[in-house]
Amino acid sequence: MCLGYLSAVVATYESQRSVFRRIARRQHVDWPAYESTPLYDQSSLTALSEDFRTVSGIWFEHSAHDSVEAFVCQYPLSYVEFNPHDQYSGPTRYEMPQLFRAFLLKEVYGWDHETAVVDHLRQHSETRRSLGFDTIPDQSTLWRSWNKRFSADLCETVETAARTILIKAQNAGVAVPRDPEQKLQYHDDESVETDRNDQTVLEEAAKISDHVSRVVFPAFSLDRGEGCEIHENAYWDLQTYLGLREGLAANEGARSFVYESTRDRTPLGHAHREHLRDLSIAQIRQMYRQAVTQLLEEVAETEEFFRAGIIAIDITEADPFTGDRTGHEDEIIGTKEKTDEYAYQWATVQLVGNAVPLVLDARPVRKGESRKEIVEDLLDSAEELVHVDNVLMDREFDSQHVLEMVSRRGLSYVVPKRMQTSEKAQAKRLLQRDQDRYETDRKLHLGKNEWHETTLIYRRKKDSEHDDHRQYSVFMTNGASGHLTEYGYRWEIESGYRSIKRFMAATTSKNFGLRFFYFAFACLLYSIWRAVDLLVQLELTGEYEHSPIVTADNTLTLLKKETGIG
Repeated sequence: MCLGYLSAVVATYESQRSVFRRIARRQHVDWPAYESTPLYDQSSLTALSEDFRTVSGIWFEHSAHDSVEAFVCQYPLSYVEFNPHDQYSGPTRYEMPQLFRAFLLKEVYGWDHETAVVDHLRQHSETRRSLGFDTIPDQSTLWRSWNKRFSADLCETVETAARTILIKAQNAGVAVPRDPEQKLQYHDDESVETDRNDQTVLEEAAKISDHVSRVVFPAFSLDRGEGCEIHENAYWDLQTYLGLREGLAANEGARSFVYESTRDRTPLGHAHREHLRDLSIAQIRQMYRQAVTQLLEEVAETEEFFRAGIIAIDITEADPFTGDRTGHEDEIIGTKEKTDEYAYQWATVQLVGNAVPLVLDARPVRKGESRKEIVEDLLDSAEELVHVDNVLMDREFDSQHVLEMVSRRGLSYVVPKRMQTSEKAQAKRLLQRDQDRYETDRKLHLGKNEWHETTLIYRRKKDSEHDDHRQYSVFMTNGASGHLTEYGYRWEIESGYRSIKRFMAATTSKNFGLRFFYFAFACLLYSIWRAVDLLVQLELTGEYEHSPIVTADNTLTLLKKETGIG
């Protein structure tokens, strides 16, 4: 242990500078978190928990950082305001940051009693000095500090931070004093019976929804300035309320929300829309990715969450637009089916397969944007958040330039191919031979004597209603033919879109930013629902099944009712 500690100290200046430089370069993460949103300040314990997650995730990836104890000693706490969580009012011998580190060390090692902390500090003078102790506190002082001086929320933060440190160190291959608990713990938890009755599910979902929302929603900010009478949470509360009521617009929703909300002040519908209209597309996407980053961090600390996996990229469209689109022709574009109707279109990238189906990113689709540009943008976001192996796309991405770009990233893809004359002819031959499956290599022309090599797989549909070549589907892949079975995961995209659109507030506004915000916020509510369901399932059964046991409406109601943050 001492050797690990000393090796970390030798590299302190250079290695710490390297860590915080890497953090500064990350697009969707701010450190310290309290500077990222008006909902946090220097005393925010949720922000402190986020900071431990952010720093430890990069800290232990550095070759010089091979000691958990050293991290506890060296994590910068000077910016944290502990006074609001100090339940003593008189003079004390030891400062809160010293005690916070001491109890963090106790949790990291999994010691049951304060005596173990005292013994460790007595035996390791270097650690004692690094923690800031000139003298060693006795066991009774530490007991009183934990049980009487620390608030319950601060104790919970210590436990959460210790668990995070252990998981991040273990993930980086650093030796840890004990294995971290794989289930998230919540205050006032009692042993939960595995009998999944509705009341048990709702009670567990209430605790987890409260926890998740407090972590995720601070990523959103309206930048309204200081001194506003209506709390910013009230805006997200109203937006969630609108998602609870199908077809409810902001004005009508704001009027009824006055009576259903427990808040003293709630925003008017026109004020709510005005603030949202001030947000740019870039700001909305940045906030969304920050929120999803926090959500991923929550679920990624469970064994059942698979970071390495499959993503699906797709485009969905709003209901057909029937009004005058003059001046908005680049935003209200044609439908995917090439009809004479017009609609807003949004593109998303989602986790599918074994992972919990979260929407990693969303973007609007404008007239003139190439499919390659859209896919590249969404892949950039996805690969920053998770490890990607395979990309599933719909046939509208049947483009040799899109496929070549995906291949050059070292990723596998599966994309349905639109049947042209040669594919139809081949399908007819397969039908004559009564052959269910056929594979062949194909070169797709990229221009300038450059080609993209792919594999075409013909597959016969079971119980097809057609009696000609339409019995067959054709897929393109640059991977093994077994990847074709993964394409079935795309059904999660379509079922997800139905839920997302159900969560969207109604509007007749043609403001592009407002329209996109409504869609993005609905994507976030959907992702929170699926994350909450994952955590509830693990808490109650220890396993995760894709079929949710928590309903979407229950999750939205809890987000509004339990936290006031929506």
